[in-house]
Amino acid sequence: MSDRPILPPRLKRGDTIGLLCPAGPVREMQHLQVGIRLITDMGFKVKVRGPVEPRDGYLVDTDAQRADNLHALWSDEEVKAVLAIRGGFGCLRLIDRLDMDLFRRHPKFLVGFSDVTVLLNGLLHHAGLVSLHGPVATSLARSDEQSVVSLFAQLTGDYSDPLKPKGLEILRSSGTGRGRLIGGNLTSLVHLLGTSWDSNWDDCILLLEDTNEPLYRLDRMLTQLALAGRLERLAGLLLGTFDTGTEDRQATLRLQEAVWVRVMELVGPEYPVWAAFPVGHQEENQALPIGMEAVMESGTGTLRLLPQSVDAV
Repeated sequence: MSDRPILPPRLKRGDTIGLLCPAGPVREMQHLQVGIRLITDMGFKVKVRGPVEPRDGYLVDTDAQRADNLHALWSDEEVKAVLAIRGGFGCLRLIDRLDMDLFRRHPKFLVGFSDVTVLLNGLLHHAGLVSLHGPVATSLARSDEQSVVSLFAQLTGDYSDPLKPKGLEILRSSGTGRGRLIGGNLTSLVHLLGTSWDSNWDDCILLLEDTNEPLYRLDRMLTQLALAGRLERLAGLLLGTFDTGTEDRQATLRLQEAVWVRVMELVGPEYPVWAAFPVGHQEENQALPIGMEAVMESGTGTLRLLPQSVDAV
């Protein structure tokens, strides 16, 4: 990983944001329509590339065509950032087809979460680019106001507001932790272990979240990270939402507490561990720049972003 990742150019009102499905198809078209309307209401144009409509199976198109669609948006000089329409599954099948030289030559933001975690961390570690972990176009329809505000603030170059989430649970304070933000969806990250797209996590602040996974699977994946040494030398750990995939809030709370207990049995020494951070598959999904350094201040429960830690274009 480069010591100084590149921060893509900030967007201006009137710029075009490219949209595509890098993995699965849209299941509810009205969510995409609401997301597009929100983007245009914020003052941006949109350009959709490739199919989005529901179809049989779990992929929106062939691997080759999805990769070509991403390359086309990245090569398009009119498009200033690329926002995934949804996740699902399929980004892991793309990464060996991606032209990292193209991404490096034309820095722009890729935005998404969930399965898109694979691409966000891939662009950081193989192209040296900062990406944004945040809502996709279809999840904008149900994102809370702060999540939408944080996404467009960071797209337009504003990293000044520290994040001080309500309801944050500081499981271990250990003073202050400073490191480069990496991670995202737990399942997606585990599937990168042992591949050529794996990376060094030492001295980084790791973000983890997941949805619709039973506790035994979450336990298994967290244990795998620990056995692989990935939880030993972090600068900090941010646990986002781990939800059941249902509307049962009490079940989600029980699941999250069980995850926190298991995490604290597995983590390495000394670094801060926070839980209930507002990132994940629920309404709260505040944007975070993957590749930028941040500081976890446990005394105040504040996460400060450090744009001076990356090279702006």
